[in-house]
Parts: sequence; structure tokens; C-alpha cells
Amino acid sequence: MAKSVHYRACNLCEAICGLRIEVDDGFIVSIRGDRDDPFSRGHICPKAVALQDIHDDPDRLKHPLRRTAAGDWERISWTTALDETAARLTDTQQNHGRDTIGVYIGNPAVHNLGTMLFAPALWRALRTKNRYSATSVDQLPHHLAAFLMFGHQLMLPIPDVDRTDFMLILGANPVVSNGSLMTAPGMARRLEELRRRGGRLVVVDPRRTETARIADRHLFIRPGTDALFLMAVVHTIFNDGLDDLGHLAGSVASLDRLRHLADEYPPDRIADATGMAANDIRTVAREFAASSSAVCYGRLGVSTHAFGSLCQWLVNVLNIITGNFDRPGGAMFTRPAVDLLSTIGPGSVGRWRSRVRGLPAFGGELPVAALAEEILTEGEGRIRSLVTVAGNPVLSTPNGCQLDRALDGLDFMVSVDLYLNETTRHAHLILPPTGPLEHDHYDLVFNALAVRNVTRYSPALFSPDPDAMHDWQIFEELRRRLDRRPMAARLGARASAVFGPRRVLDLGLRTGPYGSGFNVLGSGLTLGALEKFPHGVDLGPLEPCLPDRLFTRDRRIELAPDLLADDLPRLGRVTDGVDDRSEEMPFRLIGRRQTRSNNSWMHNFHRLVKGRDRCTLLLHPDDADRLMVASGERVTVRSRVGEIEVPVEISDDVMPGVVSLPHGWGHHRSGVRLSTAAGHPGASLNDVTDEQLVDEVIGTSAFSGVPVTIDPPKRA
Repeated sequence: MAKSVHYRACNLCEAICGLRIEVDDGFIVSIRGDRDDPFSRGHICPKAVALQDIHDDPDRLKHPLRRTAAGDWERISWTTALDETAARLTDTQQNHGRDTIGVYIGNPAVHNLGTMLFAPALWRALRTKNRYSATSVDQLPHHLAAFLMFGHQLMLPIPDVDRTDFMLILGANPVVSNGSLMTAPGMARRLEELRRRGGRLVVVDPRRTETARIADRHLFIRPGTDALFLMAVVHTIFNDGLDDLGHLAGSVASLDRLRHLADEYPPDRIADATGMAANDIRTVAREFAASSSAVCYGRLGVSTHAFGSLCQWLVNVLNIITGNFDRPGGAMFTRPAVDLLSTIGPGSVGRWRSRVRGLPAFGGELPVAALAEEILTEGEGRIRSLVTVAGNPVLSTPNGCQLDRALDGLDFMVSVDLYLNETTRHAHLILPPTGPLEHDHYDLVFNALAVRNVTRYSPALFSPDPDAMHDWQIFEELRRRLDRRPMAARLGARASAVFGPRRVLDLGLRTGPYGSGFNVLGSGLTLGALEKFPHGVDLGPLEPCLPDRLFTRDRRIELAPDLLADDLPRLGRVTDGVDDRSEEMPFRLIGRRQTRSNNSWMHNFHRLVKGRDRCTLLLHPDDADRLMVASGERVTVRSRVGEIEVPVEISDDVMPGVVSLPHGWGHHRSGVRLSTAAGHPGASLNDVTDEQLVDEVIGTSAFSGVPVTIDPPKRA
């Protein structure tokens, strides 16, 4: 086989960097950044090599496996695996009820074209209300705020980072992540360009992150108090007469109500609770409002705590009331080549609730914080069978030990996954799809979150094994066996299956904003036309689109939604000194993003885990002195739900009283086939996070600010 060069998007994180992959005689010889990619411009991060590592990994599963009575695994045929899966799931619903099947979809699913297009038909065929995903441990407050303010859960504002003059970042580390719900490859370069053009970067975070280190200013804030800070900033904007809605002046509702709500949060009132000086808060507000363009961006650190929904609402509010919404340099909306807003419903809140705790469903999903208790709690409607797709919730959802126990007691579990990991080891059947380089790829989601309108199609590099199945084929075969709906309801799914992902994608491109429609002589975008541009196509900068793009009934932005405004008394109690900090649990635990890691599934590749131990607990020097702990010593971190042992890394990058641990580790459990990860097990953050700590508005897991205590090592 001759040498060849392939261009494709990296689908291992949200940055979707363009890659140049050299192949010789069927083997990858190099993976580099594609300098001709108009979006990433040659940037890649260390994770890109994992595409080769996944493809060559001897631990990757390539055939269906069935767990034996002795606890071993045996290879079975696809027909046997699919028939048995359908039979066991059907038996569960016929004997115990429709909702006794649970479904969990992991983060990698949104990076996969086949899963995005074909898994929904399977979920509709199952008709269960017990659906869960990584959304509720990640981004749910963004979707809630979008639904309540703009009328659609996918109306997610994106920072126009390439044109802004002032960027305020809360609870995010885009230098490491290259954006999250803000697809921006080469973010360090973009922020450097911001400062070169005279702009300013301000970071508010309990940790001095890699992004904070390059900022003009970093302000520490106590975990979980970001909504107070944002309310005080909004208060200052109104109090100083700095509000200016710009071209949206006639397109907002409830401005007076918002102004009244903000009256209760002057900076002096919230300073002690946040650990910030009132004058610092006023300065940030005034500089933001005075800039020719500015944008506020808050991400995981402010989404995943007890007031995450309030935070994402107030991020939007700040951008709107300063005239920095739907304008260049502010927060804007994308115009992707495939318009998801026209194919996915606007969303819904609380149409049903979880059986045990009554947590609300959003957009057809329940918060995953409820999953374990829905399995463990006896009674009508208890989850008895579970389907997992591309996820490892034992390591990525709160109180992983409890979920570990719950999964062990299921009647039946099937996992669509490439690996035998900490979660899939509980499955009765594992159905492994083809690897990421063995199927075509298109970024349906991340093109819709990009800081610039772009599009790119990536054909497969390698042919899969003759008896392999793509993920979409697995979903379609299961749907065909399980779908008991009337024929009319099944026709759409059958038609899609006949066409496959390519034809469905082509239809989406043709009917999108740049498409040719069905005119064979048209010059617009089609899949065939896109394939002629292997480096991708630049569709231009983000453009103003409001109020036409709004989905609210009156085509106005709702500035003070009832569901969020009604939650403010809970926030107000924090300002009044109500804090659960105690001698028993004096520390607050936060997470940490790392460049060579992405959740739990990149620790089985030597190039990404080699070197010093990265699963360490950051501890402030003052706290280390008080505990009499030295760097490298192992301490015990205890919470209400469990304890872990980790090595300490002493650093003033965290506030006193705050400790930080990266998530996704904890590869010490038995029965897992991850040989490299087992040699670098680390400790799981989610063995001490608490499933009872949630954002009460929507049920998002509160990972940031978990109360813990630190026990120093026992010495003779």
C-alpha cells in the first residue's frame, strides 16, 4: 500500500482541530496539525495522538462479548448479541413496565455522527422516561438558561473571542480545554491576539488556572459563590447607569423586574461571602461596561455547583444589559451548515420527575444524580435494566461507589462501548462499534458552538474488520428488533436507516442556511461539494441574528424568568452568612482540567499518562503547614459519601481552604481491561462527590465546592 496523507477533524474534544495524518502500508506514521485548516490553523494538543492509540490499542474491543456465569467473558456473534439484547430488554418492559429500563449516554456520543443521527430512534423505540446523559454533570444550566431566555435549549451564545476587547472568564480554563461550549482551537493564541490588540483578559476562579496565569488580572473567589459575584456586577451596572441594551432595546422583557432583583446585591453585601473586595467587583463591572466590546464566559466551574443555573442566566444578563449581545466582540449565535435548531425540539422543564427524589426532567432527560437511587430503591418503576452508550458514569458521575454497587444489582445491562471499563464491567453484554478512524465524521454539535462559522467532512481512514458494525448500525438493528410503535411512527426511522449517515448528512447540508436545496444545478452546499475541500470551509464570522432567531412566543428575550428569579432567595441566604462550612468538613473540593486528559477514557495510552503523577491534590501552603503535610505525601480526602487517598501537591494556585483534584481517574477496580490505565490508577474525584448536592432548580450535580476534610498521613 502506497503512502498517503489524510485530513480530518480530531473528534476527541470540543476543539475539533484539523489534522494531517500520514499513513504508510496501513499504519499511521505521523499526526500533525493541518496548517491549511482555516479554523485551527495548525494547532493541535497532545490528545491528537490518541486517535492512533485508540486504533492500535490491544485493549480495544472488536467483537461482542457476553459475561458468563463464572464472571468471565466469551465472544459471541452479532446476531446472537443483538437478539439477546432485544429479548432481555423486551422481557424487562413486559414484566415490570416501560420505565424500568434506564439509558445513559456518555460524552463521546456527541463526537460521533452515527450516534447523533441514529441513537434517538432507539430511545424513542424504548419509550422510557429514565433517560440520563453526561449533560447533567456538565452543561445543563446553559441549556436551561437558553430555553427560558431565548426559547430554545440550543440557543447557546458563543463568545466572539476573535473580535472582543474585554473577556471576563469565570470557572473556565480555555487555555487547556480550547473552549467548552465554545469551540475555539488554539485558544492560547486567540487570547494572546486579544491582548496584542489592546484588549484585556480577567479571570475569576478559585484556582490560578493556566488561563489565569496569562490574564491581565486574576481574582480568587470562594467556590459556589459566582452567582453572587455576577449579581453584584449587574447591580453595579444598573446603579452606575452603565446599562445600554443597544439594538436589542425593543427586544427584551422584564428589564424593570431584573433591575429590582439586582437591587438586593450590592458589592458590599456579598464581599465577605465571595472572598472578594467590593471595590474589585465594582472595577470589573465598570471596565466591562466601558469597553468598546466585551464578553462574559462561564463554564464548568460555574455550571456544576448549587447555583449553576443562576450563573448561566446572569452571564447572559451581563452580556445583554451592557449591549454586548448579538454584536461583534460580544456573545453571538452561530449559523452552522447543519441547523440543529430546526430538527431538535426547543426543550421542556419538569414534564416529569424522578421517582425517588422528584428531580425534574429537562429536554426528555432526568439528572444523572438520580440514577443510582432509581436502581437501588425498591418499588414500582425501579430501574431493572440499563443501556449505556460511550460512557463511564462510575467515574464521571457523583458518588461513583454508590453507582458501582447499583450496577452490580441490575437484572440486565448492555453497553455500546469500545472498552471493558469501570462501568461496562457490570454489563451482561458489550457491543463494541468501529473505532473513530474507521467511520466517517462530521461535527454536528461543535460546528454549532464554534467561535467562527466553519464546516468540514472527514472520511474514514481505514476499513473496519469484515464482521464489525458501526455504531449507527448497532442502534438501527436494536431499534428494528424493539420498535413496537405503530407503523407510521416507524417509517421515518426506517427511511433514515436505508440512507445511512451520509445521505442524512447530505440532506441536512442541502436544507441548511448555505445549502443548495434540491436543485441539481444549484451552487450551494452539499456533501459532495464539501468533500472537495479536505481542509474544511470557512463560512465567515458570527453575525447578528436577533430578534429574528428568537424562539420565544413574543420574539423577546426574557431577562427575568420566573423559575430563576424564584431561586434568588436561596442565593440570598448565602449572603446572610449561611454557610455549611464546619470543623468536620472545612475544605471545599473543586475539579481540574488537564491537557492530556479528557474525562475518564484517555488514560490507557502511554504517551498521555507518562511522566509525573498528575492525579494530585492541590493544597495551599498555609493549609499544608496547619496539617503538617509535605508535597508528595498521601492524604485522605473524606466527604459525606466516601474517602480517597491521594498525593499532595502544595501550591498557592488555590485559595486557602480550597483543594483541587482532576477528574476521570480511579482505575483501580477489578475486572477492567485497561492495562496502561491500571498502571496509573489515580483516585476518582467522584468517589467523594455527593449525589445529594445538586442545583435545586434543575438537578445538575454540584461538583464544585464539595465539603471535605483532609486527614494527614499517619506517622509512627
